[in-house]
Amino acid sequence: MTAHNIFPSPEHNHKDCINTALKHAEEICQSQGVRLTTQRRRVLEIVWKSHKPVGAYEVLDLLCEQNGKRPAPMTVYRALDFLIEQGLVHRLARLNAYIGSTSLNDDHNSYFFVCDDCGQAAEVADDDVEKAISEKANRIGFIVNLNTVEVSGRCSQCQDRV
Repeated sequence: MTAHNIFPSPEHNHKDCINTALKHAEEICQSQGVRLTTQRRRVLEIVWKSHKPVGAYEVLDLLCEQNGKRPAPMTVYRALDFLIEQGLVHRLARLNAYIGSTSLNDDHNSYFFVCDDCGQAAEVADDDVEKAISEKANRIGFIVNLNTVEVSGRCSQCQDRV
């Protein structure tokens, strides 16, 4: 049985990923009546610089490189919070880092596979996981506000390198 690879190949055109994310962000912000400011857009571009989660202080450092001056950390956190609220970015708690959302559905729970070797993260949608968590929550009388599942391991590309 061949595994379905959810991680992008090293040869994929990542500029397409970034352009799609920015176009989606503009559409979402317009439909929600909120502004995708220059700062928010730059933060989103930095988060999308690769398929690896990025920490807030790395975003801050990269903004400093782009602008020539260092913005206040709160500025970055506000931009990240805004992008999370719009469903454009997710926070991976275990890594204390942020990753761009690949889902075009802005109202969704998130399931991530994170490679311990290369650091890439892949977002997946799985109704079975959603259903299992929802059913368990109902059985124990728990109301789920946010459901983010993070699974760490090794992607097929890193396994092939061994």
